[in-house]
Amino acid sequence: MSQTRSRFFEQKHEPLVPFRVFLRRMLRSLGLAFFVVACALAAGILGYHTTEHLSWLDALLNASMILGGMGPVDQLHTTAGKWFASGYALFSGLVFVIVVGIVIAPILHRFFHWFHLESKKP
Repeated sequence: MSQTRSRFFEQKHEPLVPFRVFLRRMLRSLGLAFFVVACALAAGILGYHTTEHLSWLDALLNASMILGGMGPVDQLHTTAGKWFASGYALFSGLVFVIVVGIVIAPILHRFFHWFHLESKKP
């Protein structure tokens, strides 16, 4: 079986990668996390704008507050808006968990890889 260099993480039998490679991984993970948050925010803005007929700025504010875990700013008036806000709040909780996982994955991998290498020393 040929070894490919397209893997994101090194295998446990491989040496620890240099710190600059780790930093590149962190930047890639942060970029992916930013993209996920931006997509979730865009969905929230569009949802508030269409269901509650809020201005784009007010939709941004409400979506940002929900996504950030603070709660809505404007009172909801339509049934569709209330359904959307309920679903978006649950979705935002999942986005938080996903983003945390994306960001800490390279850190945890490096720590556990280093720990595995240290435990094999005589």
